[in-house]
Amino acid sequence: MRKHQDKVQIDSKHRICLGSFLSKIERENLSSFHVSRQNDGKIVLDPLVEIPAREHWIYQNPKALASLKRGLEDIEAGRLNKLDLNFSEFLEDEEI
Repeated sequence: MRKHQDKVQIDSKHRICLGSFLSKIERENLSSFHVSRQNDGKIVLDPLVEIPAREHWIYQNPKALASLKRGLEDIEAGRLNKLDLNFSEFLEDEEI
């Protein structure tokens, strides 16, 4: 993590720059922040990572997510079999 700064300036459009507070990985992966204000006036930013809607289903299906995780663990551990299969017959004509 980068060096923590004590103060940031608000620009003429009332924006602040958080780049110096974030690591390179955070800057590449974070998409937004949830902003809340506490009773004492403190503003809290919770980092968010958003996923495309078409990929969200996997997190709603625990069985599929567990299977995906097992598959990724198998790949990482080298437990992978190469299959020499041709699935082109299942494609629609316009996709070929």
